[in-house]
Amino acid sequence: MTKENILKPRVTSDYSRTKWACYLGFVTQAITANFAPLLFVMFHRQYGIPLSSLALIPAVFYVVQLCVDFLCAKFPDIDYRRSIVLSEVTSAAGLLGLVFLPDCFANPLVGILVCVTLYAVGSGLIEVLCSPIIEACPFPNKESMMSLLHSFYCWGAVGVILGSTLFFSLFGVEHWRWLAAVWSLVPLLNIYNFSTCPIEPIVREGESKSMGQLFRVPVFWLFFLLMIAAGASESSMAQWTSAFAEASLHVDKATGDLFGPCGFAFCMGLGRLWYGRRGDQVDLAKFMTWSGILCLIGYLTAALSPLPHLALAGCMLSGLSVGIMWPGTISLSVGRVAGGGTALFALLALAGDVGGTLGPSFVGIFSGNQEEGIGTGLLAASLFPVLLCLALTFLRKKKAA
Repeated sequence: MTKENILKPRVTSDYSRTKWACYLGFVTQAITANFAPLLFVMFHRQYGIPLSSLALIPAVFYVVQLCVDFLCAKFPDIDYRRSIVLSEVTSAAGLLGLVFLPDCFANPLVGILVCVTLYAVGSGLIEVLCSPIIEACPFPNKESMMSLLHSFYCWGAVGVILGSTLFFSLFGVEHWRWLAAVWSLVPLLNIYNFSTCPIEPIVREGESKSMGQLFRVPVFWLFFLLMIAAGASESSMAQWTSAFAEASLHVDKATGDLFGPCGFAFCMGLGRLWYGRRGDQVDLAKFMTWSGILCLIGYLTAALSPLPHLALAGCMLSGLSVGIMWPGTISLSVGRVAGGGTALFALLALAGDVGGTLGPSFVGIFSGNQEEGIGTGLLAASLFPVLLCLALTFLRKKKAA
């Protein structure tokens, strides 16, 4: 055995290791997407950053993911293993950077955005690659498996919110930098998992559709629009509900985080877990349509209710209802767009990130610089569940025709 073979990680044929590596990949993405929003009010008070400027954090996060999605779609024959390992490396680097980079710039927001850019690269690669990696594994009932995979994003979000809330309660929110270092351990540990687990190609080399070919498939654009609406419906509430609970509803931070972003993520995970277990018994498109209507009700309740606890219940209801949208759209598209390959997954992720950029930006813009105005921003973002329902209705009619 050569020295090179001794040093090279041994790749096993145990696909359960692939599954758990992807699960932890989505947990990593949940940490990068949800940790900074828990600190919006802290950033506002500690650094004097206006709330309207804090909207740049989710905007940059999703814009960078957009760029990663586009590059993956443009060059679909990427090396899956190297790329998914890179996702964990950049995620860890961005989280560790939060420890010191904000204090290295005259404007701390610049340092925060540098870190966001780093871990957004990792999040984008996770988003594009984990779904096709699971799709290529020899698992039965792929639609349910896809929903179960995406549920780990929710459990990761619940974990980071609960863990952060406990940390802040014990040590104070002013020590958030130490917690950023702790969360970076998850992607650091997952580097080895992705280096050694089996990874199969989603389609044979040369058989994947290019971007140009996908653009000429009419139904692809309907899925693209659906993903925009799904991403915006999910991210608007997920990114702003912590600040909404603390600043607009005037509940204490621990209660607001537990029943706001944590409740949202927990209910979203329940929806995905339920479909992962029982999804083969329902019509996916019809189930998603009714979920969209429920999501709209949740947004309106959160934005308009004069009762803080009822508003928080609306946040949780929107999480329960929107959970199926992202993985459900992927599952529907795989069945309707043959041979989509990496380009299809990448473009759908790009569409979801367009929504993830538009939705939180809507909330920030319509909130202005007033802490009391976040509810108005959420009301404006209720446009996206409406768009989602319209797209699903058209898709179902197109299928029936």
